[in-house]
Amino acid sequence: MKITNTNLPGLLIIEPKVFKDERGYFFESYNQKLFHQNNMTDEFVQDNQSLSQKNVVRGLHFQHPPLAQAKLVRVIKGAVLDVVVDIRKNSPAYGKTFSIELTEDNFLMLYIPIGFAHGFATLQNNTIFSYKCSHLYNKASEDTLLWNDKDLNIDWKVKSPVLSEKDKIGKTFKTFVSPFN
Repeated sequence: MKITNTNLPGLLIIEPKVFKDERGYFFESYNQKLFHQNNMTDEFVQDNQSLSQKNVVRGLHFQHPPLAQAKLVRVIKGAVLDVVVDIRKNSPAYGKTFSIELTEDNFLMLYIPIGFAHGFATLQNNTIFSYKCSHLYNKASEDTLLWNDKDLNIDWKVKSPVLSEKDKIGKTFKTFVSPFN
C-alpha cells in the first residue's frame, strides 16, 4: 500500500497494490498493522455501504465527541467525488476542504480522522460506497454542515444534486460551533 499525505493534517490517501490477471483482481483493503505503523490507530467497529444514483450528494456529516468517527472510505462500484472539511478549531487547516475522485477503477481509499465533516457526490449511476467507522452511528450525536455553503465554496461537480431533507438544512460554517479542538 502507498499512503500519501494531503494538504489537511492527518487526512491520508491510500492506494492499495492491486494484483490483476485474466481472472480479475485482488487487493488488500485494510491491514491493521500497516495502518497502525502510519498513525491510523482507530479501531473500526462498524462497516456501512450505500447505493446511490448519479448526482446524489450526501453530506457534510460528522458525529460529536465522544462518539466522533474516524472513517476509511472507498468505492466498490461507480465513482464519487469525496469531500472533507477540517472542523478542528486548533488545526492550521481549519475550514479548509479537500476533494478526491474515488472510483472502482482507481481503487483509492481515503482515511478521514476524527475532526472532519465528510460527504460525497456520486458521479455515476449505481455507485456503491463503503466506509468503516470507528464509532457506532448515533443519531443524537450526528450533525451536518450545509453542503453548498458559500464560505466553503465546494465544487461538487454535480449540476442538479439529489439531497436528503437533512442535507438541505445543514448548518453554515459561519454559524457552526466546532466541538473539536
